[in-house]
Amino acid sequence: MVRHWFDFMCPFCYVAQHRNDILARRGIEVVHLPYQIHPEIPEDGLDAGLRIGPMYEHLDREAAAAGLVLNWPARLSNTRRALSVAEWIRRTAPDKADDFTKRLFHAYFVDGENLGDPAVVERHATAVDIDVDELRGALSDGTAATWLVESELAGAEAGVRATPSWEINGQLISGLLPASEFERLTAARRPA
Repeated sequence: MVRHWFDFMCPFCYVAQHRNDILARRGIEVVHLPYQIHPEIPEDGLDAGLRIGPMYEHLDREAAAAGLVLNWPARLSNTRRALSVAEWIRRTAPDKADDFTKRLFHAYFVDGENLGDPAVVERHATAVDIDVDELRGALSDGTAATWLVESELAGAEAGVRATPSWEINGQLISGLLPASEFERLTAARRPA
């Protein structure tokens, strides 16, 4: 098993879906754990500004190589609620968690949706057959938020300071490594 920490608004995490596919092809179970990397973003988000320069060009190339469409959103979303929902779904409906996560990445990096908008998050939860009344209850009573904090604390204990991060063989790997390096790393992985 590999633990993977991510944030929906992180473009490196969006492309990292491809790295997680490498793990899946090797039969390695990945536990996706939400980790809000920019809690300073206000609830209504921020204008993103221009996305130009070598880092953005690199991400554009990496996304294309991974077969992912990358449309830079006009605003940076506060993802706290979306990440809380993702962790709640992971714990209560694990068979729906991967689909929900993929939907939110697509919603943000392809469709430009605001992941800080509760209606957007609920719509995608409904699309993967989540009971929205139960979800709202978990948000109201603090269960979902508490579980997100637990995920983030586990990340902090593992040394997470950036997303994406993976814990592979007890070693923390942070950042979007080249696919070839990720293949090498996982090929050398000790059996569980």
